[in-house]
Amino acid sequence: MTGAGGASTGPAGAESGQPELIKAVPLRRPGRWVAAAVVLVLVALVIYGAVTNDRFQWETYRKYLFDHRILSGAWVTLQLTFWAMLIGVVVGIVLAVMRLTPNPVLKWVAWAYLWFFRGTPIYVQLVFWGLFGSLYPNLQFGIPWGPSFIHFTNIQRLDLAFYFACLGLGLNEAAYMAEIVRAGIASVGEGQIEAATALGMSWSRTMRRVVLPQAMRVIIPPTGNELISMLKTTSLVTAVPLSTDLYRQAETIAGHIFRPVPLLMVAATWYLVITSVLMVGQYYLERYYSRGTTRKLTARQQALVQENLGMHHMAGGGT
Repeated sequence: MTGAGGASTGPAGAESGQPELIKAVPLRRPGRWVAAAVVLVLVALVIYGAVTNDRFQWETYRKYLFDHRILSGAWVTLQLTFWAMLIGVVVGIVLAVMRLTPNPVLKWVAWAYLWFFRGTPIYVQLVFWGLFGSLYPNLQFGIPWGPSFIHFTNIQRLDLAFYFACLGLGLNEAAYMAEIVRAGIASVGEGQIEAATALGMSWSRTMRRVVLPQAMRVIIPPTGNELISMLKTTSLVTAVPLSTDLYRQAETIAGHIFRPVPLLMVAATWYLVITSVLMVGQYYLERYYSRGTTRKLTARQQALVQENLGMHHMAGGGT
């Protein structure tokens, strides 16, 4: 409002030409702070009780935490996780595509694969891989009742435990990855595929350029969980048997010194460290593929918006 002399009689914010700021007062929730305090006290009591308990044998724990056998086992566990997940992802993508094809034979074979590997325990499968050399002492690949191109003899005498462990873990993981990939592909709208077809793109190119990039934001979170689960599942490769992984190395040392508790804590510590690193990588990978799918602004975007608003107010005040 203006008076007779044209001077502004409105609020101070209106006189300066800038909008009046509204101060938001957060709601007070004392119950949350009480619950947080109770939880912190309980956690502190548990940690204090464990640290002051001599039965945990913390000296032995510190002695073997960085033992070269433990570090070697952690490296073998990482290799098992990497190769098994690589096999699982590649075979899982193939199985998912087979299930989505209109070919009934391919669809039935993929369904039978999932039925078998998801219906039997992973430990039983690893035991069979450990007995592979006894079941097939001589193995050849070639034309049936014809010439063979590759021939293996005395397989049971070869040191193939690591490769059988990777293969057993990977083929089992492929059954679960196939369903994850299939769900991710199904999450992409049919209009995307129809638009790609209208542009003359082939089915395989549509999958590579249109479907899979959009499906990744659905595929990545469960795949990260499967990767972490695979890291811990490698402790079952003793069924192959493979005795160089992290858990087996800790178990062997514990059997020599007759102190299982501190060695179990050593193995658990390294599993936690590796899992934490994998979770950080999963977080950044999820954030990368979820760009443009949320309304929440990043810190950089918020700073740019505030900067533009400030420049707009300055320009408005100058005019």
